[in-house]
Amino acid sequence: MSAVLDVSPTTAPARRPVAAEAVPAKAPAIAIVLLGTGVVGGALLKLLNTPAAASLRLVGAANSRRQQTDPTSLAQRGLREQLNREGAPRDNASLFAALDASGAAAKVIVDATASASLAARHAEWLARGYHVVTANKALAGGDLSGWRALQAALAHGTRYGDSATVGAGLPVLSTLRRLRTCGDALLTLEGVFSGSLSWLFNQYDGSRPFSALLREARQLGYTEPDPRSDLSGEDVARKLLILARNAGFHLGSDEVQVDNLVPAALRTLDVESFLARLEELDAPIASLHAQAQSRQCVLRFLARLNQRGHARVGLVEVPLTHPAARLYGTDNQFALSTTRYNTQPLVIQGPGAGPEVTAQALLGDVLALG
Repeated sequence: MSAVLDVSPTTAPARRPVAAEAVPAKAPAIAIVLLGTGVVGGALLKLLNTPAAASLRLVGAANSRRQQTDPTSLAQRGLREQLNREGAPRDNASLFAALDASGAAAKVIVDATASASLAARHAEWLARGYHVVTANKALAGGDLSGWRALQAALAHGTRYGDSATVGAGLPVLSTLRRLRTCGDALLTLEGVFSGSLSWLFNQYDGSRPFSALLREARQLGYTEPDPRSDLSGEDVARKLLILARNAGFHLGSDEVQVDNLVPAALRTLDVESFLARLEELDAPIASLHAQAQSRQCVLRFLARLNQRGHARVGLVEVPLTHPAARLYGTDNQFALSTTRYNTQPLVIQGPGAGPEVTAQALLGDVLALG
């Protein structure tokens, strides 16, 4: 293979929160409002307390119900937990007013949620002069009309930091864009784009029921609280759309064939009812595994795009010599064949899940605005 990039998170020493320091007379270079203080947003708050974030000022933070713009409260290390208990009612107007009042050269909205309604506002925020940094895939990986609105909004000179939307910050999008800028063209794309599904099928060898592994993955935080978000393949499809569109393929969300691992009878249940019936997944997966094993293959949940724009995500058999057969843990893998990387693909591989690496990608995109 032409190249392998293995990116691992680093841990910086703790420091006093930026917001806790005396407010300088000089406006900050970068002011940010954080939308979403869940697992990823909470990890970003920790990174904001490190020397790497010294040039940033947090001027607002919000969860789905409450928000905080008071500098003293924002300086507290327990901000995430505080917002779960108290804070002003959620109001984007006052959050953005705090951004405007900061006087910062770069005003940034960080969307660390998975909210489709918030993602639908990204283009509007960009057009209003705010930079947007996000882990939210719902806009760029949603309907084609949303992607086009996003591209139009970027004509205003603002920037869209989306490294965290694919590969938890692995340098996939940046590499793809650089190749395209250099006149290279993507021919095919293949890989494992889901950390949770990577872990599940790296672990599964038929010795334990698939349902037992799925429960373990959920407890470890590798899946969403409702594992159907992962098993449905929709999350992988969104990542494939983001990559394809950045490569110049104007695909609609209905043009990706998605193989859903959730039996039809389980798709409309509430979460608890679904979790109580996980064993219904075991027999179908075991049968597929046995068939693959008989052909000296393993199962992997792959995303594929060919040069005609045909896109598909789903569970497939791959031989033991296939690059995806040798993945470890939650590794993601992206194999790009281009007009110049046509003998062997350019491969980018590394941890593709986890709040720390995802938060690091968000921070990196924010710092790039300075």
